[in-house]
Amino acid sequence: MTSSVLTDLQDGVVTITINRPESLNALTREAIEAVGESVAEAASTARALILTGNDRSFSSGADLQGSVQNGGLGLDRANEIIRSIIDLPIPTIAAVSGPAAGIGCSLALACDYTVMSEESYLMLAFTKIGLMPDGGATALVAASAGRHRAMKMALTAQKVWAKEAADWGLASLVTPAGEHLNRAQEIAAQWAQGAPLAFAASKEAINTATLTELDDAFDRELKGQTDLRASKDFAEGVAAFMEKRGPNFTGE
Repeated sequence: MTSSVLTDLQDGVVTITINRPESLNALTREAIEAVGESVAEAASTARALILTGNDRSFSSGADLQGSVQNGGLGLDRANEIIRSIIDLPIPTIAAVSGPAAGIGCSLALACDYTVMSEESYLMLAFTKIGLMPDGGATALVAASAGRHRAMKMALTAQKVWAKEAADWGLASLVTPAGEHLNRAQEIAAQWAQGAPLAFAASKEAINTATLTELDDAFDRELKGQTDLRASKDFAEGVAAFMEKRGPNFTGE
């Protein structure tokens, strides 16, 4: 059985690869837990971290079919893992190709630096199935892009392509197609030779100053998602998604 997450450590740089290509790297409970375990191990074994997917997709978000069957992704645990990425003392970089959607968007934005292929995009498509953004996205997007852009992503569910993401402050660097991982590796290699205490202190200071609402956002999103998952609109949104048709939401 192929592992849903691959981990490779070379020259002080750990690369964590989401490895579910058959589903555009949609995340199951098993996969998000494996990411968390790899992140925890990196704190003591690595000097820099890369989080990536494959050329087709960083992550398309939660595995919707598995999420419905198994009672959800385990949002409280997913939140803990996203917080652990932010709190890592080593610098982190997301190398993004294709979609970084839903919880995948949150994972990318939790990293300190985001390298996006020019053909990649960020997306919060939750309202299409009767849900709200989660994984800290309501705070992570707003902290970098501002309230109105966060609202645009949440309410329209539109794709924010790499160039626009960079203009909004959601991406650190845009590369030609297929070059995102190479560039991320170059940057991470430089970090692995840098001053670890200075990196850790800089990260803590900036994150403390800019992500003041993150933990409250986790709590609000968890309550909101719990309530919304019990709604008829969510059931209709999932059914419409599975049947590849437009949903008929009634506000119930």
